[in-house]
Amino acid sequence: MKGKLIATAFVASLALAGPAPAEATQDRLQGLLDSFRQDYGFPGATAAIARPDGSVVMAATGVADEEAGTPMTSDSRMLAASIGKSFVAMTALSLESDGVLSRSDLVSRHLGDRDWFTRLPNHDTMSVGDLLRHTSGLPDHVHLESFQTEMATRMAGGSAAFTPEEAIAFVLDTDPLFPAGEAWAYSDTGYLLLGLVIEEAGGAAYYDLVAARFLAPLGLTATTPSNTQALPGLAAGYVGEDNPFGLPRRTMDAAGRLLWDPAMEWTGGGLASTSRDLAIWGHALFGGTAMADPYLDRLLDGVPVASDAPGILYGAGVAIYADTPRGPVYGHGGWIPGYVSSLRHYSDHGVTVAFQINTDVGIVDDSTDLVPALESALADLAIGRGSGAGQP
Repeated sequence: MKGKLIATAFVASLALAGPAPAEATQDRLQGLLDSFRQDYGFPGATAAIARPDGSVVMAATGVADEEAGTPMTSDSRMLAASIGKSFVAMTALSLESDGVLSRSDLVSRHLGDRDWFTRLPNHDTMSVGDLLRHTSGLPDHVHLESFQTEMATRMAGGSAAFTPEEAIAFVLDTDPLFPAGEAWAYSDTGYLLLGLVIEEAGGAAYYDLVAARFLAPLGLTATTPSNTQALPGLAAGYVGEDNPFGLPRRTMDAAGRLLWDPAMEWTGGGLASTSRDLAIWGHALFGGTAMADPYLDRLLDGVPVASDAPGILYGAGVAIYADTPRGPVYGHGGWIPGYVSSLRHYSDHGVTVAFQINTDVGIVDDSTDLVPALESALADLAIGRGSGAGQP
């Protein structure tokens, strides 16, 4: 309720002010971010709005490093977490356009010769499309207690990141959640398998493929692999003291190195970025211009995430809200220790909104309404209408 009242009051004040030129829109975006930080007390945040003409408005608030007092700027980078799945999915779709894989392929066609493959749940029935849309029936290793315990141990000892196959091993010899293709369950494990499929079919490392096909052509110069503990320009992230991985509140040392190795995320996300780059990416992705070959029908070929929510679908690495007060909404959220990101495209209005926050306190456990309230207020600002706080 708190966030809804803030969003309503703030956007109402903007409506009274009437239309404004681009520089005033930036002022309004700045004011919105500042007001949310004042109320919620997070360290810092960035936000960007890509408008129908492709121009981007940006703002930042707070600090990128509380201890050093370093201001957050629009160039500050954070871990984009699962928003990276949209890049992974598009890389797979681009390979499908090349004719080297198909969504209908059984995963076994590409990975069946791995000595561990037959120990996977649904190994003989899941398809590439199942991995893309989280209908494989695979558990999610990230939320398994065995994985969290081992990850905490590795972090405490400064050990190297899990390799993709080491992470996948946590679900070997387990029961499937359901028969492949018959239900939906989010699985980072599935996206690690998808990364292996991409590399097998594409004949190159995933990060090389995504850079050549999307990052470089779209000018996403601030978006890079999060495959090392030293990531230039990365804001410090902050977590709660009771986090499941045993991390200290500040997840970065004084020299700017992460205390854990983000390489373990790989194709579960695997990118550091800015709100500006994410907004540009979403604008191209959902505008149908991210690659030359047509792909939107494949990207947005979604399945319901729950039987009681038929209007919420998941396509190829993207969430789909088919019917909202603002029209169809496409995007993805991202969480990784110390960072939260959001990307949303409002197709009826031709605008894309992205933001990043350098803490997950109160967000990972849903004890605050910060993320949905900020998404709603930013949408109203971007669209230029009265508040629809609390709606997608």
